Amino acid sequence: MLRNLLRRLTKLLLWLAAGSALLVLALRWIDPPGTALMVERKIQSWLDNQPIDLQRSWRPWSELPDDLKIAVIAGEDQKFAEHWGFDIAAIRQALAHNAEGGSLRGASTISQQVAKNLFLWSGRSWPRKALEAWFTGLIELLWPKQRILEVYLNSVEWGDGIFGAEAAARHHFNVGAPYLSRQQASLLAAVLPNPRAWSASRPGPHVQRRAAWIRRQSYQLGGSHYLDQLSSALTAPQWWPDWLAKP
Repeated sequence: MLRNLLRRLTKLLLWLAAGSALLVLALRWIDPPGTALMVERKIQSWLDNQPIDLQRSWRPWSELPDDLKIAVIAGEDQKFAEHWGFDIAAIRQALAHNAEGGSLRGASTISQQVAKNLFLWSGRSWPRKALEAWFTGLIELLWPKQRILEVYLNSVEWGDGIFGAEAAARHHFNVGAPYLSRQQASLLAAVLPNPRAWSASRPGPHVQRRAAWIRRQSYQLGGSHYLDQLSSALTAPQWWPDWLAKP
């Protein structure tokens, strides 16, 4: 009976793994209509009896400004074009810092944040981290870097009920995402570590300093020239089919 139970459990896990892989592959071309984080925020608002109006409008890669793309990379994941989803050096540094006590420091890459926001719930439990690693691996294997950043910029939270660059640009600066200035883009990137507490349109001294640092980092990374690396970044093993390996 135990052997039969284990066999059934193994089959279930294999089906779940295959289903999740097919879902991630489909989202390479299909724009996700929403995210797990949006659902979580909506449910939480009902439980708290504080209705929230979720705002999100999709902008394709070509309509997202380069200044915002590079600002987010500079602020969140400067090795984005190089890694396969995990910044091992940053993870080691975060573990060492957290072991010393004090405030917790994260080391999530943009790919990990996409996996978490799109498919999972909030929290720091080991089961969630394991699922995050699984989905991050699938995303890095099945999506080109440009697609990862495109989904991230259209899904990341930028305030209570504000999701994606278009909603953030209109909420904070009353412009569409394509018309964001370099300074506005850096302010949006600066608040991402704590978007529900910090404001891009009413930045405090810390956010202003962080935005200035992001502008300097964006320049040092090469600005728009850095983005050219994303189209040539390795996105799949050499044996992967050409139709999957290409953006």
